[in-house]
Amino acid sequence: MKKVAVKLWRIIRGPMQWRVLWVWHAKFMVGVTGIVRDDEGRVLLLKHRLWPEGRQWGLPSGYANKGESFEETVVREVREETGLTVKVGELAYLKSGFKLRLEVAYEAQLVGGRIEVELFEILEARWFSPDDLPEGLQESHRELIHRQRS
Repeated sequence: MKKVAVKLWRIIRGPMQWRVLWVWHAKFMVGVTGIVRDDEGRVLLLKHRLWPEGRQWGLPSGYANKGESFEETVVREVREETGLTVKVGELAYLKSGFKLRLEVAYEAQLVGGRIEVELFEILEARWFSPDDLPEGLQESHRELIHRQRS
């Protein structure tokens, strides 16, 4: 049976192999977070309308679109939610093991723009000192902010 499987695998080469692998393996959404800092070292936090009451503050976050790099996701989400332009830096965090998603976070630096909140998802956007973060901040985001400080 194994020999037959190997022969078939070799016969279907290329795109067909990728289709078989895609059908066979698990599918995940990828949640991408940006740890956006300005020149003063402050971090950008958003008050998310759709997050649980009392835990609405967090970093800019969203899901990667099909065919989009995770760095592109950070740039897009920050621009859509705040109007700001950022430059993505190093990978800061990667976690798997969830049933349906993978989480990724990148450091990012403010490049320009002025905060213009997208009011459907975001109630407020503000810069905070890492030493003076708001109540109601997602604990995992608090850890990301402090993990990156040396």
